[in-house]
Amino acid sequence: MLLHIVARGRIGRSPEAELVERYLKRVPWPTRVTELPDTGGRMPAIEGATRVVMLDEKGENLPSRTLAEKLGRWRDDGIRETRFLIGAADGFGDAEREGADLLLSFGRATWPHMLARAMLAEQLWRAASILANHPYHREG
Repeated sequence: MLLHIVARGRIGRSPEAELVERYLKRVPWPTRVTELPDTGGRMPAIEGATRVVMLDEKGENLPSRTLAEKLGRWRDDGIRETRFLIGAADGFGDAEREGADLLLSFGRATWPHMLARAMLAEQLWRAASILANHPYHREG
């Protein structure tokens, strides 16, 4: 299953970009990052068997294991792509939220978009490691 991050804003050469790259290299599944301008730009076409996850302040604050299990079920059910959307500074509107399969939040704090992208990349690595019974993830 392809894990595809579609994010508004350019990350450029930055410490956050290095973190994203570092974690995505570890993920054993195929990954892709698509950057769109803050406004406009063309969203890549969504083909069949795709799940859409929006990072959104109104989303669920899922434990890492729960996110991993959800991704594992989607993979096992034949989903070909899980697309993670990171919006611009103003986030997503209600109509956009309705089209998502999952609204995901990284807590009640507000995070810069570039840091949210790095946090998402780490969570994707963590999810893959949980599903592979790798010792990286520890629950306390």
